[in-house]
Amino acid sequence: MAFGFFSGELLLLCAVACALRDSKNTWQQSSRLPQVPTEVECKAHSLFLSVDIPASGREPRFEAIDATGAYPVTESYGAQCGYTYSVQPMLGRVDLRASYFSCHTGNQNDEVFTFMFGVFVMDESGKESFFNVSKTCSVPPLSPRVVTCEENYMEVSVRTDLPTAGSIKEDFSAALAVAQSSAVEAWQVMLQQEGQQSEVMSIEDAATLGYFIMVTPGRLVFRTTFGQRHASVKMVDGGAAEVIQATVFFRRNWMVVMVDLVAACSLDKGSFDGYRLHWRTPPVRTPLVVGPSLRREYIGMGVDGEVVDERAVKDRGYYVTVGEETVGSSISSAAGSGIRKHNVVRQMATPPVPRPPFSVNRESVRGYSVAVGKETVGSSFSSAAGTGIQKHNVVRQMATPPVPRPPFSVNQTTLEERVFQVFLGNIPSDVELVSVELNGQEISVSTAAQMGYSITRVSEGKDTFAYIIRVPFDDQFVVKQYTSAGFEYSLEIKWTLNIRPQMEAYYHYSSVSALIVDALPPVFDSMCTDSGISFMKDHQQYDYLWDIAIGSYTLTPQLASERGYILTNDSTTLKLAVPLFTIGYVYEDITLQQFYGTFELLARNAKTLEIEQSSAKRCLFQTTELLVCSTEGVMSVVADITKVVPSADPARTTLLDINCRPQETDETRVLFSFGLNTCGTRFQIDQQYVTYENEIIFHEMYSTDSRPVITRDAAYRMTMRCIYPVRDTESLFVDRKFRAETPGIGQIKDPVKVPPQMLKPMQTVTKPSFWGSVARKPAEHARVGQWSAPLDKYAQ
Repeated sequence: MAFGFFSGELLLLCAVACALRDSKNTWQQSSRLPQVPTEVECKAHSLFLSVDIPASGREPRFEAIDATGAYPVTESYGAQCGYTYSVQPMLGRVDLRASYFSCHTGNQNDEVFTFMFGVFVMDESGKESFFNVSKTCSVPPLSPRVVTCEENYMEVSVRTDLPTAGSIKEDFSAALAVAQSSAVEAWQVMLQQEGQQSEVMSIEDAATLGYFIMVTPGRLVFRTTFGQRHASVKMVDGGAAEVIQATVFFRRNWMVVMVDLVAACSLDKGSFDGYRLHWRTPPVRTPLVVGPSLRREYIGMGVDGEVVDERAVKDRGYYVTVGEETVGSSISSAAGSGIRKHNVVRQMATPPVPRPPFSVNRESVRGYSVAVGKETVGSSFSSAAGTGIQKHNVVRQMATPPVPRPPFSVNQTTLEERVFQVFLGNIPSDVELVSVELNGQEISVSTAAQMGYSITRVSEGKDTFAYIIRVPFDDQFVVKQYTSAGFEYSLEIKWTLNIRPQMEAYYHYSSVSALIVDALPPVFDSMCTDSGISFMKDHQQYDYLWDIAIGSYTLTPQLASERGYILTNDSTTLKLAVPLFTIGYVYEDITLQQFYGTFELLARNAKTLEIEQSSAKRCLFQTTELLVCSTEGVMSVVADITKVVPSADPARTTLLDINCRPQETDETRVLFSFGLNTCGTRFQIDQQYVTYENEIIFHEMYSTDSRPVITRDAAYRMTMRCIYPVRDTESLFVDRKFRAETPGIGQIKDPVKVPPQMLKPMQTVTKPSFWGSVARKPAEHARVGQWSAPLDKYAQ
């Protein structure tokens, strides 16, 4: 008996024969279709069906539908029939991949394939609804032998063209059809395992063991799952590959026809070196091809089921290497394809680290992970004998471990510009900046642009960006402090970033500061003179940051003119001469011989009005005559009473209260110092001023015929007044305690002789009854301690 043999020279493939089917189910479409995003696409080796996971979080389920009914795609049934169910949690979707030779797929001449699926989704209330999805795919002619290594099965398909007469082909096709329909003994499957005795069994027995065979219009398909009893694991260059060898044969009249169905799939799970994902598989060797006559036609690679040529491989950042014993492929985590998702990992600082003005728990991005989904490596080999092209397709889904991608900030500030410039880098392309917080003041990116802040996004690389913010030193939110080393500016920035599309927020903190050594508040050189105190300073670059003030008043040419100061300000130097007894002096330790006068210039922040430096000078002056109205409500007067009354005895003077006598006297002068609420002092108030008044009274001695008589009737009086603005002394009417913000203005009236019957005491008003009257301002020429008197003397 003669025998003829037909040996397959294909590569890897797993043909899933749907010899076993689940029980049939009736199929009806829901009256209310769910709004679930769905994508259906024909790929190089299978159909891709992608369905978003609904809001309920329950994963959709599928049924394969054909004319005989609906069949649930379970894990075991999917592996038998050529379906791969893949959950993509990073994208919130489920993918179903269906082989073109899957069980319930319509097939027209191995060129046009029709799919029908039922998709079931469950809403948040637990109610399940479903809808149908159909798709027709037209594919180019397949290679004579195709091996596909999927995630859950191996599939081999072999074209059944025989290299002999057409009658042999007809006999072969007829035999396959008979075997498929009746499983006659002439149809046999032989499973071979290296080092073990081969087993021959019927196709029914093979199906019970998990080996499925089906016949298409022009191909024989064999499919099985991984880890079968008859499979072998071989080590190739340190990598493992699972190999299964099956031979289908039958006897037809005088000829035995044999078809070798061999699959070899790499068990390499892939690796990640921090930048690229790597995967390797053995090239096509024995038992697929015997002898050294193998040559490579091409090796392609792609993502999401699309294989591209070698030129496109390089353009997309893929990398394929071919060695003697392995074919290696890799893809950069920064490549433009695949699936990426960023997650935020929040870590509690231990112990919490205060970051004024914030006190927060540190948060950083750790979850930069890249899942290169459905990475397909396709290769084509042919033998030198020209017996046919063998194609090997490998599908692997690989993911990197979480890769830390923390942002970092760089202080790019230049002191000459007086602008903070902060660079925030390592920001992935799916992350956007939504707001910044400047020293505790949060501002959105759009509002920041309206407020004049510059925030720029710049590219760092293929997949990362950076943000640059510019904030001037004199910005309202920048903190300014003055130290012994110089003028320090500081800025705390809280960056708020969102990860798209889930809009998950995370934060980054930047702290920058700048020290301007020569930007110190101005300090004056000062000098005592016989007539007062003089101040001088050279101009500095940053003088504009401060105002020079005397008390609460800014020093200006107008103020200097009104108060009698002598101000000189040229391009290099500022000079100020302050004559004694002009407004602004503070007098202390007054005696008939001397007293101390202090004048103070203040450097005040031009924006915040805070006092940041003081230049005060205290000088000793000789006492002649003076009148001082202090902020504490004390009137101090030194007067030479002999200028008007040469015969007056200074020791025989008092105030309105005759019990108030001088603290000191000499031959011509007296010194009185008393509280404004003592010694008989009278006060008068109008809408603008409160006036305190007392008198120095001269007591004369009269002589009679019998003996001299001393009388208490005052022949001569000298009037003294202290005038304060009402706004500075309002508390007087609450607690009767004197408090004033500024010294009062003093007036002294020349001593005059007034007959006792003509004296008109000043009206004492405890509650003004003339608020609506016109206020009389103090005479313009009245100055503290000056003797020029107004012309409103009492009548004599």
